[in-house]
Amino acid sequence: MALKIRLTRVGSTHNPIYRVAVAEARSRRDGAAVEQIGNYNPRAKSNSLTLDVARYEHWLKQGAKPSDTVNGLYKQAKRAAAATA
Repeated sequence: MALKIRLTRVGSTHNPIYRVAVAEARSRRDGAAVEQIGNYNPRAKSNSLTLDVARYEHWLKQGAKPSDTVNGLYKQAKRAAAATA
């Protein structure tokens, strides 16, 4: 089972909201996910990203491959966590 960490789109037309999901690599973009580990709202002014960094790192250790976009969001979440700590 090859896993990917990627975005799944939810929300209405012209108002995208994404979930960060761990899913089978061959499944559809909005198909069934193994686990939801965060949310991303690109239109929000503040708190646009919530990501469970511990679960993200857990899935990386299990062999899941992140998409380029999710990897960038992970780096952004780590910077935000370091700034508040």
